[in-house]
Amino acid sequence: MPQLTPDPVDVFAWIDAAERAREEAGLVRTLRPRPSVSPLLDLASNDYLGLSLHPETVRGAQEAAATWGAGATGSRLVTGTTELHTELERELAAFCGFEAALVLSSGYAANLAAVTALSGRGTLVVSDAGNHASIVDGCRLSRAETAVVPHADPDTARKTLAAHEGRALLVSDSVFSVDGDAAPLAEYAAACRDEGAALVVDDAHGLGVLGEGGRGALHAAGLAGAPYVVATLTLSKSLGSQGGAVLGPAKVIRHLVNTARTFIFDTGLAPAAAGAALASLRLLQREPERADRAREVAAQLYGRLTASGLTAARPDAAVVSVRAPSASAALRWAADCREAGLFVGCFRPPSVPDGISRLRLTARADLTGDEIDRAVGTILATAPAGATDGQGR
Repeated sequence: MPQLTPDPVDVFAWIDAAERAREEAGLVRTLRPRPSVSPLLDLASNDYLGLSLHPETVRGAQEAAATWGAGATGSRLVTGTTELHTELERELAAFCGFEAALVLSSGYAANLAAVTALSGRGTLVVSDAGNHASIVDGCRLSRAETAVVPHADPDTARKTLAAHEGRALLVSDSVFSVDGDAAPLAEYAAACRDEGAALVVDDAHGLGVLGEGGRGALHAAGLAGAPYVVATLTLSKSLGSQGGAVLGPAKVIRHLVNTARTFIFDTGLAPAAAGAALASLRLLQREPERADRAREVAAQLYGRLTASGLTAARPDAAVVSVRAPSASAALRWAADCREAGLFVGCFRPPSVPDGISRLRLTARADLTGDEIDRAVGTILATAPAGATDGQGR
């Protein structure tokens, strides 16, 4: 008679305790599939220019898929590079003012590629404390010495660079995704020039919103194309598609092709995404006023919400961040907005480095005056107690 074996120990029992702790702290995250057509007014997505459903963007994706197929079929170094990918890279680099570009499967992959391939053992990476998680992970994977400096503090960044002998780079978002504030790029650049360091800037929230015709924060700062400057981008925000890119001197891009693991070992960006991004880029060049409109909408949202007593960070691009009294209050506030027909983002720890929970609003260029009125009215009507006392947590 076969001997029965005892049930195995539940090796994932620890997850139950972690889940309970998240529930008690109001930090549970839930997937909510959205329909193709939603009755909600969307102020949560990163579709800054309203291009993800634009007929030209959609047609670009359709034509690319019909021509090149549903997938890239392999890594970029094998079969994953199409003529469409190289066309997108040429036009993206020219638009943003850089010598060359390299398209990857996501903005996250682009940041990992840039940070890891340009650093390594013996290198110092100076990272702004407000940087996106993809930059943080790039620093962790780089095997370099990493120094996290206070948010938007160029003096400390300069001193940290000056104290290091050898190769170094300073990495920062151009516009920080939590509060929508801009990095002190001019001061960071000066520190890098003086100390012989590279400057790597994630312009995910600047492309399409800042600079002449939406050419980005580095273009606006006069830093695009500088020999010591590298930019990373996402194609999933202002361009309404998917994917990422690294822009910089041609020799930097050649180096990434040969060394960046998230490029070498990843399947190439799907042709449909490349085609959509290229169509959006060309549309933006024809309609540069979209960038101005996104900033105008952000200013209107900020001005009207703060005039009504809410605490918000002054937007430097298209992100408007409104403080909530607590993580649980932020979650309830976002849910109440949703029930009232408004979709807003909700940022809570650990997504926010300062521990302060927020509603995060996207100022889209295609919002009408009536939609702005509706959004402001809904946020004010659902605001929790304590939201107007400036003591957000």
